[in-house]
Amino acid sequence: MEQNRAEVLYQNSSQRYEKLYAMLLEAIPSSFLLIDRDMRIVSANRNFLEKSRRSLSNTIGHRLKEVFPPIIFDHMDIAQRIHQVFDKNQPTRGERMYYRSPGIPLRIYYYRLLPFSWKGVVENVIFLMDDVTEQIRLSEEVRRVERHLASVFESASDIVLSTDMKGKILSWNPAAEKSSGYAFNEVRGSLFSEFLGKDHQKEIEKVFAGLKTGKKSKMAEWDLITKGEATIRVSWVCSPMKDEQSKTTGIVAVGRDLTERLKLETQLLQSQKFAALGVMAGGIAHEIRNPLAICSSAAQFLKDEDINLKFRKECADKIHTGIQRASIIIENLLRFARPSAKTQVEQVDLPLLIKETLTLIANQARIQKIELKSESTEEPVLISGNASLLQQVFINLFLNAIKAMPDGGLLSFSMEKEEREVAVRITDTGDGISKKDIDHIFDPFYTTA
Repeated sequence: MEQNRAEVLYQNSSQRYEKLYAMLLEAIPSSFLLIDRDMRIVSANRNFLEKSRRSLSNTIGHRLKEVFPPIIFDHMDIAQRIHQVFDKNQPTRGERMYYRSPGIPLRIYYYRLLPFSWKGVVENVIFLMDDVTEQIRLSEEVRRVERHLASVFESASDIVLSTDMKGKILSWNPAAEKSSGYAFNEVRGSLFSEFLGKDHQKEIEKVFAGLKTGKKSKMAEWDLITKGEATIRVSWVCSPMKDEQSKTTGIVAVGRDLTERLKLETQLLQSQKFAALGVMAGGIAHEIRNPLAICSSAAQFLKDEDINLKFRKECADKIHTGIQRASIIIENLLRFARPSAKTQVEQVDLPLLIKETLTLIANQARIQKIELKSESTEEPVLISGNASLLQQVFINLFLNAIKAMPDGGLLSFSMEKEEREVAVRITDTGDGISKKDIDHIFDPFYTTA
């Protein structure tokens, strides 16, 4: 009887202590985890579940590294510290930990590890975390600014990322994920340069080295290599990231996808070419008609069987020369009109390019009684550039000059070479640019037409 009563009392007492234990766990303002030797979570209180946005089902029985983000679990050496508590049966001193649960701002915790021993044997380790975020925050304004920056980072349409001093990626916003095809978890800790074109590597190293030594922001255009191995042209602005002591701690890079802009520029260039072709059409037709007329006349003479051999040869030469002349004009026209799939930099013979361009506008100038005067060298002058784009520039300049001289005049062209530079001068005897337009001559797409 007494034994049964003792057992009932013990059972009641055990239940009361279990209830008390549960109440204490729920009441304490700290996050509580009980961990076994296999690094599995045996118990967790409501505070932890709420702060981490987890449930008992995906927490209890799971390993600690499955609950904490790998960057925290590995960087803080949590597993090693817990093993030390098991081995030495001594609590660890407190450590600060930065933890961000999905969907909530960054929180700062102060955590401790305490041994839970029975008869000298450590059975579990208690993991206590206290949220000290509010104590560390300087003011409500700081929190507001942080939320604002986080929102800008997440919602920005431009690529935004940050790296440490070694160039390893620390953050990677949704726009970066969308453009590259890589999720943040796939690039975290990787070198930023690994996702950029190989042709830019030396320039990237130079830019990053300069930013690390305190240089200001740097702009550059580097190709971003996507997960599907496609290439996207991106305009980057790289800036140093500094701490409270103005010491550079990393680099922030903001990138804008230039795909649409380049596409529009190509379309605009092509439309400008077509517009120029419309202006030159009459002159080009005349330039082709002249050599064809000569060829036709020479061919008529060749039909006469009585002409002597010398005259026959002269007629054949005129036909050959006329065909060559027409062929050159057509080739220049096709080269000018052909759309450029890619803006490639190549070696361009500048005098030859301008000579070919002049053939396209020569008759237009003749119709308007404009004299063309060229002081260019006959020797090749090689420059690095894009022939199609350069020809478009000269076509526009020549046509503008012709348009500015409706009653005739002089269009002069000269070239001066100095060491590593070439100066091209184009002048006309027109009225010049009006005062109201002079301030806009460098505005994109500005026209007086």
